[in-house]
Amino acid sequence: MGVFVDKLDLQIIELLSKNSRTSFMEIARKLKVSESTIRKRVSNLEKNNIIKKYSLIVDANKIGFENVALIGVDVVPEKYLEIAKKLPEFEEIKYVASSTGDHMFMLEVWAKNGDELRTLSDKIKGLEGVTRICPALIKDTLKGTL
Repeated sequence: MGVFVDKLDLQIIELLSKNSRTSFMEIARKLKVSESTIRKRVSNLEKNNIIKKYSLIVDANKIGFENVALIGVDVVPEKYLEIAKKLPEFEEIKYVASSTGDHMFMLEVWAKNGDELRTLSDKIKGLEGVTRICPALIKDTLKGTL
C-alpha cells in the first residue's frame, strides 16, 4: 500500500532537493506554514522512506576524476543476481541501477584518467556472465538535480 503524499510534501521535497541544508524555518517561511508543520512532514517523509538520504553533489572533475562515464552492462540471465551483487562492490562505481532499457544495468563511474577507466572496464568485462559493456564519457552535466 502506497503512502499518501500531498502538494505540500512535494513542495518540501523540491526545496530539500535543491539544498538539503535548508532550515525547516526557511522552508516554512517559503511555503507559508509553521516550522512545526515542516518538521512533522519531513519526519513522516523520512519514516516512510520517501526521503531516503541527504547527500551532496560533487564536481568530480574538480577533485581529480577526469573521466566520468555512464556504462551500460548486459549479462546472461542466469548470472543477473550474481552480477547485481558484484557491481556495487567496485569503489569506482558510484551508482548502479537495474534497467529495462537497452542494458540490464546502468552504472556511473568515476575514473582519474583513461587508463583507470580502461582497467575498470576490463574488470567489468571479465566478470563471468557479462556479455557486453557500453561506456559513454560524460562531457558536461546539463542537469543533475531532481
